Amino acid sequence: MDAEPWDLVIVDEAHHMNVEERGGKTLAYQLVEQLQERGRIQSLVLFTGTPHRGKDYGFLSLLKLLRPDTFDPRLPLEVQLGRLRGVMIRNNKQRITDMQGNRIFSPVRYRRETYAYSPEETRFYEKLTQFIVSGKAYAGNLRQPQRRKAILVLITMQKLASSSIAAVRRALSRRLARLKSVVERVEQIERYEARIRELQDDDEFAHMDELAWLEERVTDNPDVSVSLNTDEVGAIGELIAAADCVGKETKIERIVGEVDDAFRGRSVLFFTEYKATQALLMSALQERFGDGCVTFINGDGFVEGVLSASGGAYTMTEDRRRAADRFNKGTVRFLVSTEAAGEGIDLQESCSTLIHVDLPWNPMRLHQRVGRLSRYGQAKPVDVLSVRNPDTVESKVWECLDRKLDRITLAFQGGMEDPEDMRQLVIGMGSPRMYSNVFANGGQHEDRLEQWFDAETARFGGLDVISTVQKLVGNVARFDFGEVAEQIPKVDLPDLVPFVKSMFAMLGRRVITGADGRMSFRTPPEWVVADFAIAEQYRLVFARSQRPRDGEDIAGVGLRVINHALRTAADATDALAALGGLAGPLVVFGLRDRITGSGGAVRKVVVGMLRSDDLSWQLLRDWEVLKLLNPAADKPRSGSFRVEPQDDIDVPGILSEAERCLKSRTGELDLPFRVPEIEQIACLVPGRRAR
Repeated sequence: MDAEPWDLVIVDEAHHMNVEERGGKTLAYQLVEQLQERGRIQSLVLFTGTPHRGKDYGFLSLLKLLRPDTFDPRLPLEVQLGRLRGVMIRNNKQRITDMQGNRIFSPVRYRRETYAYSPEETRFYEKLTQFIVSGKAYAGNLRQPQRRKAILVLITMQKLASSSIAAVRRALSRRLARLKSVVERVEQIERYEARIRELQDDDEFAHMDELAWLEERVTDNPDVSVSLNTDEVGAIGELIAAADCVGKETKIERIVGEVDDAFRGRSVLFFTEYKATQALLMSALQERFGDGCVTFINGDGFVEGVLSASGGAYTMTEDRRRAADRFNKGTVRFLVSTEAAGEGIDLQESCSTLIHVDLPWNPMRLHQRVGRLSRYGQAKPVDVLSVRNPDTVESKVWECLDRKLDRITLAFQGGMEDPEDMRQLVIGMGSPRMYSNVFANGGQHEDRLEQWFDAETARFGGLDVISTVQKLVGNVARFDFGEVAEQIPKVDLPDLVPFVKSMFAMLGRRVITGADGRMSFRTPPEWVVADFAIAEQYRLVFARSQRPRDGEDIAGVGLRVINHALRTAADATDALAALGGLAGPLVVFGLRDRITGSGGAVRKVVVGMLRSDDLSWQLLRDWEVLKLLNPAADKPRSGSFRVEPQDDIDVPGILSEAERCLKSRTGELDLPFRVPEIEQIACLVPGRRAR
């Protein structure tokens, strides 16, 4: 709060700055709100794919951060919809283009495969289903606190089993050990349960691994007062014995087979919710493709029980950044991740294939997972594979959910350009608790599942929700690079090369340049002395398309050595020069806002005025001046080559004429200044080679 005002504050995943009408504001929201109130933010940008999470109050509270003078969460959304266009831009990912109007993202290709349990897996699944159903019935006779605990344990077992038998077997074994030894950890488990209930209403990716960890351990509850049936020890013993009869899990075998067949030779990203499933898949991949073929990302950086190709068990450790870097560089073919990588990690550099090992009980998680690969910089279409056993309750609930989402998509067709994108907005308006409820309780209504599902999800995707989404999308602004391509500066990092070469030539120093946008040099000693963060030598890359090699930096404004070169250039006093090859006199001006303290983000604009043969003046924007002068700046220099002004050039007259013409044309520049002030920066006149 005591810092200088920020030029720009960006909040990513801004929907996490939630505000409840009765529950209050998140800490993140309070931070940005106080920064605004104290005048510490000059410009604010909020990024989110799901701005409206089903409650108008929270949505309008976000808008109030942007324009406190325009939006009020206490007023109905309908009366404020017309103001959205002034603060909200919505872009459909599939329509986004680069500066040349070329689409950046390819459509994602989804494929679903099914598999069937082996007889041993079927026997275990049936036993576990009976255990859960009878356990819920048994819990109905318990008092409220015990009933709530028992139901939570049973639902967690059900969720673990939908990931893998290995995941639920690990949890069952832990619970059985606790029950047999009667180790009392009731207070700790109660804290686990309270935290689970808290996180179930929260969809922060930072908490997903914590939630999975808690769910694996809440089944360990040793409190004998929270028994799941009359003979829990015996029943769990039978379940573990049935799990032990399962050799290899069919789903894992099917996934490895798909990798070896449909995705042969390709890098693959896998997502699962639980570490036991993570270890199971990593073991299967190493058995098939050899040791070292796989790395992982999870919340704590280690995985126990991984099997090598020879069958030996060990614990594998890996830093998440190192895992992501090795995967992106292609030094490891497979990466198996929990939800710890569901947000905030880019994995698209060497991979365009994703497999859902299990399906989370919230469809928004699937889109977030795909977003790790379908993002800026992805050069190929992304293939996404999910596998389901159609005989399981979870798969049947997913079928119901898919059908409802298809109906929602159909409702948008005709009236909206991108119904698939609308569908994602609707998913984001659904509550995580609602999704969890239909998956957890679907098994109790399997005989009439679709009717029960429709009743439980009546508000999800209802006419009021669809109407809200349509109103939002219909009232926001759009931005398309393709539509404004002519207005976008046609400059990029390579256009810095002539400037850097000219600066070093001015200082009498040499640079080594390559044809691929690379440059190396020893830094002028006075620069190193002036700024301790500047290195004595550099190897730079002036191209976004080139991957930096070891020891190289991407060059650009913001790199300390480039910034110092700019400051050195700004201190140069030369303002008049003769330039060979120039068609006519060129005057460079700076435009400032004459009114101080206006708080605008843009403080100065550079323009050029170029006189043509017919004595008319052409107005050039800053980047057009750069493009005009760069070829001359990039020419080889020689002591025998001098340029002198052509005869009869009236410099004072040129300056006066150019400024007078500029004043009459400032309206063409769409300046952010109320009263622009003009200053002369430089004058370049046509030159000829000296005799």
